[in-house]
Amino acid sequence: MKFRCVVAMVVAFVASSMMSAAALAESFTFTAIPDADESRLNARFGKVADYLSEQLGVDVKYIPVKSYPAAITAFRNDQVQLAWFGGLSGVQARELVEGSEAIAQGYEDQFFKTYIIAHSSTGIEAADVLHDSVKGKTFTFGSKGSTSGRLMPEFFIREHFEAAPDEIFSRVGFSGDHSRTIAQVQSGVFDLGAVNYSVWDTELKEGKIDTDKVKVIWTTPTYPDYQWTIRGDVDARYGEGFKQKVTDALLNMKDEDLLASFPRASFVPASNDDYAPIEATGKAIGLLD
Repeated sequence: MKFRCVVAMVVAFVASSMMSAAALAESFTFTAIPDADESRLNARFGKVADYLSEQLGVDVKYIPVKSYPAAITAFRNDQVQLAWFGGLSGVQARELVEGSEAIAQGYEDQFFKTYIIAHSSTGIEAADVLHDSVKGKTFTFGSKGSTSGRLMPEFFIREHFEAAPDEIFSRVGFSGDHSRTIAQVQSGVFDLGAVNYSVWDTELKEGKIDTDKVKVIWTTPTYPDYQWTIRGDVDARYGEGFKQKVTDALLNMKDEDLLASFPRASFVPASNDDYAPIEATGKAIGLLD
């Protein structure tokens, strides 16, 4: 009897060890919404994957996607277990995957903002309010699913003019990402555009923006935005406490080069409740059910 018990214990121990080894052998994957050009994203998140691999003790891979909906789909289908989402895309993804949580956000993401930019030919000057002279101009948002490039600027535009964008502007487009929004307004393809302030500030610093051709004419009120969202089943797959290990790795990211690539000063704790205003706004303008 004792022998059988010992055998059973050994079998259970071996099985447990095999399960742990399998969890460690399984790659942990993440993606990010494509809010800038692909080469920049690959460079940024390749370094993040290396950092997370070192911190978590598992193979971590970054998987690029072509669109905001593709990032949400990859998360829903378990092709990725972690994602760097915008405010709206994070809400959408968490609604589709039970138990998923926002675990960290950039320090700056607690009070994000959008710039409305204008081509110099419009003659519109910067002001504290969005001037009526924007009426009848052409306008481009970023991606249709972008918080800073579509959701929040549309909300504030509707609030100010008490009308939908296609009732205010002569033509409304969607560039696909913030870098293209800047390029399209700078080249005169569109008169006006809505752009993530962080992408604008970065490209301005890098000398990619000709301020003789395009400038900021209005800044929205602040709102919560980007965050890291993780699936709720990671502890079952990678071991008890794995979600906390991921959270700790993100919150303890101190390397200035890594942080500058976002760019963020640091990462701070986040929760699903932080994004209730995004959910409410999405429902108010028909982007969420």
